[in-house]
Amino acid sequence: MHSWPRPDIPELPGRGEAPRIHDDSSGRFLDSTVTGAGGAATLYVCGITPYDATHIGHAATYLAFDTLIRSWIDAGLDVSYTQNITDVDDPLLERATATGVDWRELAASQIELFRTDMAALGVRPPDAYVGVTETIDDIARAVDELRAAGIAYTVPTPDAVDASASDWYFDIAAAERSTPWVLGSESGLDRETMSRLFAERGGDPARPGKRDPLDPLLWRVERAGEPAWQTSHAEIRRGRPGWHIECSVIARETLGDTICVQGGGGDLVFPHHEFSAAHATALTGQRFARVNAHGGLVAFDGEKMSKSLGNLVLVSQLREAGVEPAAIRLAILSHCYRDDWEWHRGDELRAAERLAGWRASTVRPLVDDEFDEGLDADDALLLLERVRLRLHDDLDTPGALDEFDAWYAVPHSAASNALAARMLDALLGIRL
Repeated sequence: MHSWPRPDIPELPGRGEAPRIHDDSSGRFLDSTVTGAGGAATLYVCGITPYDATHIGHAATYLAFDTLIRSWIDAGLDVSYTQNITDVDDPLLERATATGVDWRELAASQIELFRTDMAALGVRPPDAYVGVTETIDDIARAVDELRAAGIAYTVPTPDAVDASASDWYFDIAAAERSTPWVLGSESGLDRETMSRLFAERGGDPARPGKRDPLDPLLWRVERAGEPAWQTSHAEIRRGRPGWHIECSVIARETLGDTICVQGGGGDLVFPHHEFSAAHATALTGQRFARVNAHGGLVAFDGEKMSKSLGNLVLVSQLREAGVEPAAIRLAILSHCYRDDWEWHRGDELRAAERLAGWRASTVRPLVDDEFDEGLDADDALLLLERVRLRLHDDLDTPGALDEFDAWYAVPHSAASNALAARMLDALLGIRL
């Protein structure tokens, strides 16, 4: 599947240092580039389920990891980045049914809108942008491998189109006995919290026939009226993948068995990232991601911004209203990526005013002998050093933006302002 055009990222003097970022599994700040296939810094970020894209919460997640990628590039690293698209799943099918639109048409339209939004925001596209529907047989093979290893089992499925077919589930207990993974090793959550989140986030703890209420679905056999695919694996009957196995397969096939960073929104910590890692480890015997990093959740009108609640602020709507994408990006990066925060009406206008102030400063008339050209050039290099240090410290974008506020509060030479603008573009994706 094609992604979107890659933005030009300016070169800067010298090299930065790869960031240390918060690992939610351990609660520690870790080097973001520990272990990469072929020396590359590898990143997997969960993509959209394309039934209503792109709200500010989505944008905040992808801008956070875009900042990580830009810092890696500034450090001189090769980057390999994969993002999936969950282009077949229950929420998509439910929205298609509710709106009377074919699910494939709905997915295609929302994927294209997402591409347009990401390009407008200056987000660097993934090197591999992969739809679940493009990898059905690969996922089925992985399920079959788990079956053969005794880590998957069937649950009676009376509503299946084929009465002899059954859904496949991941066996948590068997995985804990035979692999390095144990439940909670990725999320760090207790079982009571996991049980609550599992029920809230697409799990089926009450399904009869499961060995453990938290065992996640690996493969859903065909039901009447649902999309399904034939596989080349005899035990894995016609159907479609469960949610978590798709990401583990796509990540491993494009980035290798162990990656540097697995990223996404905070609502993916459990069950999605816990079980994506569990499936991958069960298949390889290796830790899936060295760092598990997650963005905070964005609220609007006092509630978490979500499709189910309908309290969405859409990037496309802001753009249609004439808001400059750079202002949207600035408004989002003004918040720490790990924090939960609330979007308020007028945030985009306040960001636009801040941006306008910076631009005005660059064309402000200067008094003769107001500064020394050589010292001013040194100040610009010191600004670059300070911004790099801010981003090295767990992608501190609010702190980096504060550095630019201080810079533009006083006059500088055209050459020094040009370098400041280049670093603002290169490291934070905000183009003056």
